Amino acid sequence: MKDVLKDFKDGKITIEECENLIKANNILEFDEIAKFDENRSSRTGFPEAVFAPSKDYEDLVLIIQNYFKDKKPFDDVENLIITKLSNKRYEKLVSDVGYLKDEGFIFDYNKRAEILVIKTSFNKESEPLGKIGIITAGTSDINIAEEAKVIIEESGCEAITSYDVGVAGIHRLFPQIANMLEQGVSVLIVCAGMEGALPSVVAGLVDIPVIAVPTSVGYGVGEGGVVALNAMLQSCAPGIAVVNIDNGFGAAVFAITIIKSKV
Repeated sequence: MKDVLKDFKDGKITIEECENLIKANNILEFDEIAKFDENRSSRTGFPEAVFAPSKDYEDLVLIIQNYFKDKKPFDDVENLIITKLSNKRYEKLVSDVGYLKDEGFIFDYNKRAEILVIKTSFNKESEPLGKIGIITAGTSDINIAEEAKVIIEESGCEAITSYDVGVAGIHRLFPQIANMLEQGVSVLIVCAGMEGALPSVVAGLVDIPVIAVPTSVGYGVGEGGVVALNAMLQSCAPGIAVVNIDNGFGAAVFAITIIKSKV
């Protein structure tokens, strides 16, 4: 970018050419496999993440290698986030790109959430941007909640969690919500499968935004999370935003956006 601006200053290129070159510089092309949006964080508030399931393993390796090419720990670059990465694939990645560990990069893998964050430096202790509550109906929903938690913490926010407090034992829910409100959460993410009733109950009790995450937990007509999704979309409680099935990542980014809009 400095070279482009210098050429413009020296009159070698026009302002239109300068603008086009800067835009092009914001995208890294990885051997025609991936176009990585390096500037997404400054533009949208959260960096681009790599969605693993639909990618060939060799492409994942190539993306990681190219992203960290010519980079060193503590450089001013974003951590690399890889979502929905199975434990089997993660273990294989460690053997193939584990040399990055030797160079000083940190591999932070959450097995339950199936998220890998390759960090360029240790997290600095700082005051959180805000607090976000995460609630699950059952233990089967925790993997999606943990996905949201990793993303929230990666953004510099604090995640306060309460798991397995669904409508099947609704007495468990009220003290947990009260505790989160006392701690000053600004947004609640509520994950539920089966009939997907929990977000409606929560939204009827609080005056802060509720983000509903349908999970694929269920059987029979509820299999795959479609019933939970439709129930949340049809909720009679106002103030609910609904993301796609098992989209803990999307729920977290939306919650972070709300927090940052208040800062």
